[in-house]
Amino acid sequence: MGLQELGAGSPLLTGHPLVSHADYIQIVRCFEAIRQKCCRLEQDQRRAREQLACAEAERAVLEVKLKHARNQVEVEMKKRHRAEAELERQERKLQLIFELLLQEPSGSAILSAEQRSILSTLAGRHVRRTLAPGRSRSSAVDESCQSLLSHSDISYDRTDDDVVRK
Repeated sequence: MGLQELGAGSPLLTGHPLVSHADYIQIVRCFEAIRQKCCRLEQDQRRAREQLACAEAERAVLEVKLKHARNQVEVEMKKRHRAEAELERQERKLQLIFELLLQEPSGSAILSAEQRSILSTLAGRHVRRTLAPGRSRSSAVDESCQSLLSHSDISYDRTDDDVVRK
């Protein structure tokens, strides 16, 4: 219904002594402006909801990627610790072999003086490195990883209550 039809054909508008025809037209125009504004707001709301849905889907994908990355870091840290423990065991075995070769009379007979000198030098390095006080092969890396990926910071079960929304 257009403005003219509403104003001219409505029984409410004709014959009311306190409101003029121009006032009715102004009221109808205001209602039309409000209706158009409501339509625009509904479209804006629809677009905002679509954007929110896209952002939430992207956030969910990123959370899954983060979870996988944290799991991978944990697996790699375990591998590293196992490798370091194995390295320490092998160094200890090597140290024992050096000591055995240098201290055994049969080992001394087999080895030349030059070989004994080289072995004692190598054994000395390994002994110092293995027995050094406070020796930690990857302390700087461990400290940095500890501060970034502390077990207390890693949470895989996140609910909507845990997520702060603005």
